[in-house]
Amino acid sequence: MSEISGNASAIAAQKKTEADSYSPTPEILELWNTVHDELRDEFGEAVFRSWLKPLTLQACYHGTLEVSVPTRFMRDWIQTHYAARILQMCEQKNAGMRRLEIVVVQSAHAFGAAEEKKAAIQPKANQNVRESEDSYAHCAPFDPRFTFETFVVGKPNALAHAAARRVVESQNVPFNPLFLYGGVGLGKTHLMHAIGWALKKHWPEKRVMYLSAERFMYQFVRALRAKDAMAFKEAFRSVDVLMIDDIQFISNKESTQEEFFHTFNALVDQNKQIIISADKAPSDLLGLEERLRSRLAWGLVADIHPSTYDLRLGILQSKRALLQATIPDAVLEFLALKVTSNIRELEGALNRIVAHADVTKQPVTLESTQDVLQDLLRSHDRRITIDEIQRKVAEHYNIRMTDMHSARRARNVARPRQVAMYLAKHLTTRSLPEIGRKFGGRDHTTVMHAVRKIEELMKDDAQIAQDVEVVRRALTG
Repeated sequence: MSEISGNASAIAAQKKTEADSYSPTPEILELWNTVHDELRDEFGEAVFRSWLKPLTLQACYHGTLEVSVPTRFMRDWIQTHYAARILQMCEQKNAGMRRLEIVVVQSAHAFGAAEEKKAAIQPKANQNVRESEDSYAHCAPFDPRFTFETFVVGKPNALAHAAARRVVESQNVPFNPLFLYGGVGLGKTHLMHAIGWALKKHWPEKRVMYLSAERFMYQFVRALRAKDAMAFKEAFRSVDVLMIDDIQFISNKESTQEEFFHTFNALVDQNKQIIISADKAPSDLLGLEERLRSRLAWGLVADIHPSTYDLRLGILQSKRALLQATIPDAVLEFLALKVTSNIRELEGALNRIVAHADVTKQPVTLESTQDVLQDLLRSHDRRITIDEIQRKVAEHYNIRMTDMHSARRARNVARPRQVAMYLAKHLTTRSLPEIGRKFGGRDHTTVMHAVRKIEELMKDDAQIAQDVEVVRRALTG
């Protein structure tokens, strides 16, 4: 027994001797403290506070300096971006330093807190596991209605749809970021949700995070208040696909923009996919820093144009099939013609007439549709006058208001005048003779010709179709 006891004591003493030999000497401690302080001047206060301040000297052995950080994410990031320079600074002060080893060491306090949290949530069998693992990984749920199968493709959204499909089908990142932009209610959020569902189906192993820019800001502010910024960084920078909706919300939010900028760079460096949506192109997003705007335009910028009549009609037909409702084609054509502001309002109008028919047990007719939607239709007619149409068209084409009434037949004047007549026919209740009189006393047949001409051009000329829809949106607000 005495030999065993003696051997055990000898082993313990040897281990203590080895541990002591690994402990940093006063000279190494002084070296590290000096280098650590110099890192602040080298990389700046923001980088130092976020990444380098938590570095803690652990040991020194055989020319290796061992430092620790609290998380694996921080270790990997420092190893990639700062380790070489840190080692170089150490070598300049001590030529014996040949290697920098970064290890993950969780403090006893943090470990205890984590264990207490785990014990507290373990009895709650129905609690979401992801919530218990990472409080910053909350993402908005994907709406089951918004899939690629229910997305109606037309000329205004063809590029955005094709780009979204490419992101899902490509094993590697095809372009980064994918930036989708367009007006309210044109289908940006639908495409974002469709991408999310498709990624879950085709790449279930990927970690996808989708949330609004407002939610991103809220999570960031909460992390700052809780002094838990590193957990926030690790949650958002360890995903495979980050999807941020309505990025314009962080305009003039300097701190949030700073954090998003670093998150963006971190994910791009790791070749992770970023998908952004906004109401304007990156260059038009006022209130965003120039460096952020330039990065948002790095990849593919896909715009969703205002809907055309054909696209609106296609959406209504698709919605009718989903609702399994009996709605005459004439009603759908009427809605596609009259409700032009955005797709949400269009679908809302269809839902209203279907609900009314279901409650009253009466069939949907053109007359009942006009009765049910009279407030919506009246508001459009009340807002829009021929004078307003002429003014908006003149502004869009950069011509004078007097050209709307003049006899000039030059194409750069005649075409805008025809567009104004077309819009007057579709956006007001004025008769053809009344419209003609507002355009310099022209005959009603001239108005009819203008309307037919623009209808034909819109089918073949994307620019004319876009011009008409842009002015229509400006008028319908």
